[in-house]
Formats: sequence, C-alpha cells, structure tokens
Amino acid sequence: MYRTTTVRARIEPRLKSDVEKLLHRLGMSTTEAITMFYNQIRLRHGIPFSVEIPNATTQKTFESTDRGEDLHSYDSLEKMFKALDKC
Repeated sequence: MYRTTTVRARIEPRLKSDVEKLLHRLGMSTTEAITMFYNQIRLRHGIPFSVEIPNATTQKTFESTDRGEDLHSYDSLEKMFKALDKC
C-alpha cells in the first residue's frame, strides 16, 4: 500500500457540495478527483487546462446566465444547431 499525505484546502461550501454531487454521479470520490488533477499537473508540467481572464463578451454572458437571463433550451440537437447557425 502507498503512503499518503493530507491535502487541506478551504473551499466555499456550496461549490464543495455541487462538485461532490457531480463526482458522485461520475462514481468518483473527492480524493480520486484531486489525485487525478495532481497526476495531470505532473504529466503536463502545468495546469491541465487553459487559465484565462474572459473577454468582455464572455464575461457579460457569464453574468447574464448567472442571473438566469438569455438562456435557451431546445428539444433536439438539430434545433439547437439551426439556432446557432443564425447567430
């Protein structure tokens, strides 16, 4: 058996709860997810995703969707792609 060490972090409670629910649906524990993240950092020699400040348009979109505005839903992928073609 491998020796282990403890990682401690302070995380906003709702974020923790939301993420743990998603991980449970994926069949993963928080420990497994953190271990996978650490392994990816080691393999890639850095953060395994792009970290950027969103541009003004993206920031505006985040803010409006966080308020529940400008959200769209579709009955099928075909309808969604037709709507996206009009953008």
